Amino acid sequence: MSAQPLEDANEFLLSGGVRPAKFEMACAAVSGKVIHAEKQQQREIDSGKVKYWEDGTPRMQIVVHLQTSQRDPDDPDDDGMRAVYIRGNMLTALRGALRKAHAKLELGGVLTVTYTGDGERKAAGFNPPKLYAVDYSPPSPTAVNDILGETPDTPAEPDKLPPGITAEQWAELPQPAKEALAKMRNLPPF
Repeated sequence: MSAQPLEDANEFLLSGGVRPAKFEMACAAVSGKVIHAEKQQQREIDSGKVKYWEDGTPRMQIVVHLQTSQRDPDDPDDDGMRAVYIRGNMLTALRGALRKAHAKLELGGVLTVTYTGDGERKAAGFNPPKLYAVDYSPPSPTAVNDILGETPDTPAEPDKLPPGITAEQWAELPQPAKEALAKMRNLPPF
């Protein structure tokens, strides 16, 4: 039996136990900082069996965990974490929001999903599809570092500083400037 990488263990640990975001009526919304995201195969609600398209390909979805300000007043253990299951019309709306923001979905980004109403019923016996509006703001480097529990380092050795910059000046530079200078000098990221 081979050992699994730590990322796989964390993926497993983070994949369950998060309350789902609920979109029960039009105008219902959830908004929060992206803490975790993964692609997974859709499952039948009743049986838990994985779902496939008619041609046999797996039906996929994106599951995003958001840290929200929502709390269930009846549950003192509610930490505000909500899982959003992104597929169908919500997936289309998310793709549009990412294009508009010229970004990709990243940890620390802020995602807002709003149920705007129902679409046209496609077949008798089925509910009409829900329609969504999605807004996304990419993260700042600080937001990502906060989620990962990292603090950017400054070079310890004076010879690693860019020419003409003192350690005091370096410490006062904003993080994006440090990263740009590091790339220009092929230094490790800070």
